[in-house]
Amino acid sequence: MRSLYVVAHPEATHHVERVVGGWHDSELTAAGLSAAASIAGALRQRVPEGEKVEVVSSDLRRARQTAQAAADLFGVPLLLERGLREKSYGEAEGRPQEWLDRRFVPPPAAGDRMGHHEGVAGAETRGECARRVYDVMDALLRRPCAHQIVVTHGFALTFVVAAWIKMPYETVGSVSFRAPSGSITVLREDDFFHNRQVVSLGDTRHLG
Repeated sequence: MRSLYVVAHPEATHHVERVVGGWHDSELTAAGLSAAASIAGALRQRVPEGEKVEVVSSDLRRARQTAQAAADLFGVPLLLERGLREKSYGEAEGRPQEWLDRRFVPPPAAGDRMGHHEGVAGAETRGECARRVYDVMDALLRRPCAHQIVVTHGFALTFVVAAWIKMPYETVGSVSFRAPSGSITVLREDDFFHNRQVVSLGDTRHLG
């Protein structure tokens, strides 16, 4: 049996400053650091003692800080994956959210949603973000580890789940799995039928 515990990092400075995140390298707030400790504790309760654990994270600071709390508690090294970063918003990153809102071009209801450009120079398309997350997941699931903790971001998390349930890359143009900041999503594959389950999505009970 394999279990993945997918964490959306908790509150970071870009949330409270109301600036665009993306690849803007914000850090956890005091509340975010407290939530990271609660997340680590909740994960410790879920994983049986003595089981092998990997902790893999986006290399952006807010995700790295979240993941480090778990890695320290489990006594394992932290593995960083650039491919787990949030979608890049190009020149909007670090600017006020309202700056992006005035320029943002929403995707069409039909047509090329994966290749749609949102009107901001340097921003990734949905397809570019999905492709790199899929690539990380492909490599991650080749490693023989029964318990893997994956720390990422709210938008990118959709593609972690989509890759887990083996949605073809070409079909993820409209899918969205909502997981709030600080939440834990549990994914599990049984070792008899090899079915892949979404056991829970965006669970925040550990945050009190």
